[in-house]
Amino acid sequence: MQGHGYPQPAKPPPPTGALVLVRVLFVGISVFCIGFLAWTMLLRLAIVTRKSLDWGLFVAALAADVLSVVLLGSEPGEDVHTAGGYLGITLLLGTLVASIAYYLAADIRHFQQLRQGAYAGQPSPAYGYPQPSQPAQPPSPYTATTSPQHTPPPMPHTPAPQPPMSTPPPGQRPAPARIDQVRAELDELSDYLRKHDEGGR
Repeated sequence: MQGHGYPQPAKPPPPTGALVLVRVLFVGISVFCIGFLAWTMLLRLAIVTRKSLDWGLFVAALAADVLSVVLLGSEPGEDVHTAGGYLGITLLLGTLVASIAYYLAADIRHFQQLRQGAYAGQPSPAYGYPQPSQPAQPPSPYTATTSPQHTPPPMPHTPAPQPPMSTPPPGQRPAPARIDQVRAELDELSDYLRKHDEGGR
């Protein structure tokens, strides 16, 4: 009798404390650099999630930061006086705020999905087999189809009857091959008991 086995467990995400520390570090770098390094958050997010949307946003944030540096660099003097300078500051700070908001939301959502996938991927016992934490109980003589004094010993080629198992949790269906195998074993056991009763009479 071969079951379907256990699925491979999903790789668990890093601890929450480490993720919070990395998020604070990347946001802090971006804020202390006044937005000039806001693209670093989106680069980390794109590497972690490997989504084309995140790669596109990283390229857009990098382009916005480069454009804002060019606009601020073309400003004569140390103070901002022209429309180009104001546009550069607006673009720089707008990119910073938008990058922080998107980075935190997408990073938290990504690791929550990973954590839920890891919990859902934990191996569950296969249908029809006893769970490892519960020892198999011997069959009760009162569940047999014949009286206890006529119960025959199991034949070498016939598997011993298994104890009744608990019903599977909702949403889990047994494999069709397993059902056919159980039916065949029950038919074989029924034929054997019938022949044994006829031979005893």
